Amino acid sequence: MRAPFIILLIILLANLFVDLYIYIQCKRRCNSKSWSKLQKTTSIVLIAVMIVGMALPAKEGNDGMLLTKMWILFSYFTVYIPKYIAVIFDLLASIPRLWNHKRMKWATYAGVLLSIFTFISLWWGAFVNRYRIQVKEVAVEVTGLPKSFDGFKIAQFSDLHTGTFGTDTAFVAKLVNRINSLDADIIVFTGDMVNRQSDEMNPFISVLSRLYAPGGTYAILGNHDYGDYKNWPDNESKHKNMEDLYAGYKNAGITLLRNDCRWIRNGVDSIALIGVENIGDPPFKTYGSLTKSYPDLSDAASKILLTHNPQHWVDSIAGHSDKNIPLTLSGHTHAMQIEVGGFSPGQFRYPTWGGLYSDENGSHSLYVNIGAGTVGVPMRLGATPEITLITLRPKHD
Repeated sequence: MRAPFIILLIILLANLFVDLYIYIQCKRRCNSKSWSKLQKTTSIVLIAVMIVGMALPAKEGNDGMLLTKMWILFSYFTVYIPKYIAVIFDLLASIPRLWNHKRMKWATYAGVLLSIFTFISLWWGAFVNRYRIQVKEVAVEVTGLPKSFDGFKIAQFSDLHTGTFGTDTAFVAKLVNRINSLDADIIVFTGDMVNRQSDEMNPFISVLSRLYAPGGTYAILGNHDYGDYKNWPDNESKHKNMEDLYAGYKNAGITLLRNDCRWIRNGVDSIALIGVENIGDPPFKTYGSLTKSYPDLSDAASKILLTHNPQHWVDSIAGHSDKNIPLTLSGHTHAMQIEVGGFSPGQFRYPTWGGLYSDENGSHSLYVNIGAGTVGVPMRLGATPEITLITLRPKHD
């Protein structure tokens, strides 16, 4: 409890400084007292909102409470992030006064305009961009790909986080229709169906059951799917939650691979589709086992691995000549739900945060899908919901 309290205290103190600065400047520069009064009143209200939002439990309570907390905190920060921008620019505008020169008013005006733009962009990301599905088509060369799999198509989607949508199935229905329209040979989902608990999936089972590909639909679990983000009264309740999630996948007609393998056949040839449970870097728990999923990873069979966290590929597959896994598909990163001009803050956390990657000798490829849903904040600034259509091609030396 101490760490969240300290974080809350630091945020409140920093925001108090920002509010006080704006209040003082309003009193100095504005002829009307209304602006300073408005600043003081809104600041008090926002501090109260912040305290309420942080006080709402994240690991307890129902989904409605979690969604309320998420929207309260998001709304709060869509106000304070622009405030910080305005204050920083105004402080820069005042630097010449240290040498008895005039304040650079243009910098203040630029800060105000950028603040307004940021506020609008954040809410645009919440109400518009997070529903704008993008299909990315990628051709991947696979070493040892059987001849009949040349041109084989895989539709990948990831990180739905259905709990963030509540019971509104409109977006997921749109996503399913778009996936089906791609006429892929198989469909794969690379983890994080829910946020905290299995019943978040229930309103979406009927919609997800409409997913269709001739070779089937397959899925793996992500770090959010294990119930680790909720406080359970006992182990039996957590176990039942997992059993309910497995049943949800079964009722949706999706084959869940839990440290397992399925052979995908096309004509006289076949490839191994391996699905591991979550294997990630701390603080994410490891549940998966590659050797349990496929005991002899060095054999000549052509393999595709589904693993939720791309760090697993970085740590255990890339550059490992004893692991004949030419293609790995992952999700998890969301590109931190921000991608502008090819830049994402996700790259500071993950070296493989989105798109296609290959190791130094080119024998292992990774594709990271940046997800379709949201978690933490209900917004995507750039980083639009992604469906990936992967076309397999044989690699020629």
